[in-house]
Amino acid sequence: MTDPSYGKPLFSNMKYCLRCCMPESNEGIKFDEMGMCQACQSAEHKIHIDWTVRERELRGILDKYKALNRDYDCIIPISGGKDSTFQLHVLTKVYGMRALAVTFSHTWFSETGKYNLQNCLDKFDVDHIMFSPSRSLVERLARQSLFKIGDACWHCHSGVGAFPLQVAVKYQIPLLIWGESIAEMSGRATYRDPVRKFDRDYFTKVSAKRYPEEMVSDNISLREMSAFRLPSVEDIERLGVVGIHLGDFIFWDDERQMEFVRDVYDWREDKVEGTYKGYKSVECKMAGVHDYTKFLKRGFGRATDHASADVRAGLLTRAEAFELAKKHDSERPDALDWYLKITGFTEEEFNSVMAEHRRALNIAQLSDESFSKAVQDYRKSQAATAAK
Repeated sequence: MTDPSYGKPLFSNMKYCLRCCMPESNEGIKFDEMGMCQACQSAEHKIHIDWTVRERELRGILDKYKALNRDYDCIIPISGGKDSTFQLHVLTKVYGMRALAVTFSHTWFSETGKYNLQNCLDKFDVDHIMFSPSRSLVERLARQSLFKIGDACWHCHSGVGAFPLQVAVKYQIPLLIWGESIAEMSGRATYRDPVRKFDRDYFTKVSAKRYPEEMVSDNISLREMSAFRLPSVEDIERLGVVGIHLGDFIFWDDERQMEFVRDVYDWREDKVEGTYKGYKSVECKMAGVHDYTKFLKRGFGRATDHASADVRAGLLTRAEAFELAKKHDSERPDALDWYLKITGFTEEEFNSVMAEHRRALNIAQLSDESFSKAVQDYRKSQAATAAK
């Protein structure tokens, strides 16, 4: 007999995109009159864009900053992940940009991540600046982060935005180039109407959510937060800082791009907790905790993101995608043990803080009772299936 829950979402009464697996609890989600989310709409737009026109626009931007004839043509913020490795290929090998690679270290590098970062620096022969905050500060911020944003990773979200801007001002390099467009998966923009106006607060608004001053506490001083402080508006405007995403100008296919950097540059995949793909955030051993907090807060995690993207690409049916999402989103990551150890939380305290964040969303289907019942019922069904 077919399992009646097969191909259905974990939370039966939550509103989901008609086409993919994205729920109403996703931050900033918008559905059209047919019930399709903005990320799915953007995937449709992407097919009909004349990318040769967009590429000419990119070439014009790059030529403009090359013509300044400064020590560096641009800054490429990198983690060693598959996106930043691909960025380095496109910008140095295809367009001949003299780039300064800049890394804000989350200090949680996996062994695969350490290899990938050093490998791409060697393969592309670029100058590189990396900042690593102290271990104790990272651990204190990781605890504070859970209270403030319902996520373990404020220091990374904030640092990857602020530190490259600090380097831009210090070295007078006005052009910063990131990889994937916000239109690709987040649903907060579309390829038809991408985010083209970059400002100093972009990463705070999109991911960090809190400014450094808001993270100060009894055991975190403002003095310690220098790497997370944004340059002044005056400094940004005086330099004329411009930030662009490569994915707004060239057709972005992260699966194919990963295969390219893997096969050509020996970039490595590995197991990533919380999803069925082995490449997204492979550089971070805390990725599973980051995605599990999203699941506990919003009822979905990275597997939903990946499965939804695969539905849009025609690689999965929606039913197959829901099955993958349920399985991987709800798994407790092994990395949670390490997070609890470095922050001093008990697991009960951790779950309690996340429940408060979930309640703040005020979505009936994610009430404490509904959330617990849905997860428990799914785990029981999985156990019963495994026992057969």
